Amino acid sequence: MTKYTREDIFRIVEDEDVAFIRLQFCDIFGNPKNIAITPSQLEVALDRELTFDGSAVEGFVRKNESEMYLYPDLDSFEIYPWRPQSGKVARMFCDVYTLDRKPFEGDPRNILRRVLQKAEDMGITFKVNPEIEFFLFGCDDSGNPVPETKETAGYFDVAPADMGENVRRDIILNLEDMNFNILSSHHEIAPAQHEIDFENDEAGRIADMIQTFKMAVKTIAKKHGYYATFMPKPLEGVNGSGMHISFSAFDKDGTNIFTDSSDELGLSKKAYSFIAGLLDHMEGISLVTNPLINSYKRLVPGYDAPINMTWTASSANRTSLIRIPYKRGNKTRIELRNPDATCNPYLALALCIAAGLDGIEEEMLPPKQLSMQQADDNENAERFDTLPQTLGQAITAFTKDPLVKKVLGDDVYAKFLEAKESEWKRFRSCVTQWEMNEYLGKY
Repeated sequence: MTKYTREDIFRIVEDEDVAFIRLQFCDIFGNPKNIAITPSQLEVALDRELTFDGSAVEGFVRKNESEMYLYPDLDSFEIYPWRPQSGKVARMFCDVYTLDRKPFEGDPRNILRRVLQKAEDMGITFKVNPEIEFFLFGCDDSGNPVPETKETAGYFDVAPADMGENVRRDIILNLEDMNFNILSSHHEIAPAQHEIDFENDEAGRIADMIQTFKMAVKTIAKKHGYYATFMPKPLEGVNGSGMHISFSAFDKDGTNIFTDSSDELGLSKKAYSFIAGLLDHMEGISLVTNPLINSYKRLVPGYDAPINMTWTASSANRTSLIRIPYKRGNKTRIELRNPDATCNPYLALALCIAAGLDGIEEEMLPPKQLSMQQADDNENAERFDTLPQTLGQAITAFTKDPLVKKVLGDDVYAKFLEAKESEWKRFRSCVTQWEMNEYLGKY
């Protein structure tokens, strides 16, 4: 069911004094892109006649096939509440089409849509809710972030210890003006670290919302004199920032297919198979869910981050990759704990859902869940398979999982791999300050 018609868009633009409309999309790394138009060009855009140079977007097309179309998603029309209210700015997410009017295979939004269509063909609809963490740092006189803080607040602290409370509140109020359903927010465990959680929603809409969320957080933080960063591990010695993603799945009647009251844990066979699929493919997917050199500085022991390729129904365990929150029935969900918010949400969700669907199709079974005793036994924990520990290991795993190429397509797969291999090569040739401190005076 559509939310807006063409006539609705024209009417809202006129009634709300909208001066600019951003037609938004993203490259394969999740970096937001847009073309801004005035109302005089709105009819052209809604007629799907607006083109742009795709060769200028990283990971898109070659120069000899550069011209591409933007197809606006009318239901994604929203006005930015943080922009001036005289001459307002609105946005619509767009799908990218080729010159011969075919969906562009390298469009991340289209990649996710293909996976969701496969799920629909299997009679499954996925809903997702992310829990996104970030840090608020001060800025220097030039507006550059200063990665330090005088704050000492921890879990669930309030002002004045929580010095970013007003920023977080302003972010949420602006997001709610854009029809976000915010579940909760709080100060996280590390000083200057915050978390905002969404209510679950359809997977494609959540990917759009994550893109909007990151833009809103950075923009509103800047208005308050802060710099917001989603960098997974900006500070040594404290917890990093992740983006836990919870998946729930429903049949055509709206019944949660992950629940079974007769099971000891209240989980269905499809739930166990979905877990098994994630565990089977997560090494290969990690390059997308954790795409930076810095991502793997977060996934280390001692900082409440997942390390082991295990799963648990215990809320106390923080090292397992997958956790099953305690609610059952139609609220049963499967929480994946390794992604961070620097990922491209369309590609990350596409690969994770595809991995779970593969588990369901192949009727995979996961290993036994990690018990509390095993979780507390560090020696025993070391016997489990682990997530990749470096970007280099993630690159290797990425190349060994055929599902990844199947979901991403040959071009996106190759371009993503090429970029990450280049990033890893550049890092390996860099001499870090740690090495200077550790070795210079010894050898």
